[in-house]
This record gives sequence, structure tokens and C-alpha cells, in this order.
Amino acid sequence: MHDYIKERTVKIGRCLVETRNTVRTIAKEFGVSKSTVHKDLTERLPEINPDLANQVKTILEYHKSIRHLRGGEATKIKYKKNRHYKGADQLVSAKS
Repeated sequence: MHDYIKERTVKIGRCLVETRNTVRTIAKEFGVSKSTVHKDLTERLPEINPDLANQVKTILEYHKSIRHLRGGEATKIKYKKNRHYKGADQLVSAKS
């Protein structure tokens, strides 16, 4: 494994532990894909730094356990931003 990959993997792991951000957010910060971040954290990090990998694993498991809540919240926000949305019970069509 190249040195720059090892360095990136450890930086990503530390960033996740410090900020507790999602994989998606960290991928944007580091300019890599979500798949790369996930592979770094789940496959490469345990070989490089097992202690950090255990902390990361705990955070990733927590994120996985609440992802259904995040999805529901995102949908709620999406419909609140929609200008045709009047309230929880009432959707107005674009023609009215």
C-alpha cells in the first residue's frame, strides 16, 4: 500500500472520530468518493491502526443504526422546501 493512501486513511479515521460526521460529508471534505472513504475505514484502517479502527467502527455502526431516521428527516425537509407544500396533511397541486 502506498504511503499517501496510509496517510489519507489515518487522517480520515481521525476526522471521523473527532467530528463524527457522515461518510458522505467526509468524502466531500477529502475530495474522494464515499466508496473510497468506506474502504479506507473498514478495510485499510484495521491493518494500519487497529485502535483507531475500533473507534471508527463504533461510530459507523451508530450511523448505520440511525440512517432510517436521517432519511425520514431528509424527506421532511425536502417537502418543506417545496413551494407547493402547505402542511403535513395538505398537498396543493401546481395547477391550483
